[in-house]
Amino acid sequence: MKKRKPFPVPVRLQYDCAKCPGYCCTYTDIEIGKRDIARLAKHFGLDFATAEQRFTKPHRKTGAPLLRHRADKIFQTACMFLDLEKRRCTIYAARPGVCRKFPDSRRCGYYDFLKFEREQQGDPDFIAHA
Repeated sequence: MKKRKPFPVPVRLQYDCAKCPGYCCTYTDIEIGKRDIARLAKHFGLDFATAEQRFTKPHRKTGAPLLRHRADKIFQTACMFLDLEKRRCTIYAARPGVCRKFPDSRRCGYYDFLKFEREQQGDPDFIAHA
């Protein structure tokens, strides 16, 4: 008897990134690795050293590379690759591994918080500021 592949079960996610202002992109320490820097370098047509210098800064204690931030009108700062008007990642195809893995469960704590606050405020567009 031929073994059949299991039928893929759709995963019902409990959040919608399209309705979020990019909370995860405002986390102060977004640590990335060498593979991430190489991916960014390739995406922008740069060499590794230039990409590292342009897109990262060292963690103040460990020296690990962190994605650079820029000023944000909603939160104090956000990842330099977040489109501040559309609140979407501008390098989605080349985003770092940590961003690809987020959230690591079927629920997003940021989105749960956002939904809760919008319900409490009676405002479907409410955004809690930092």
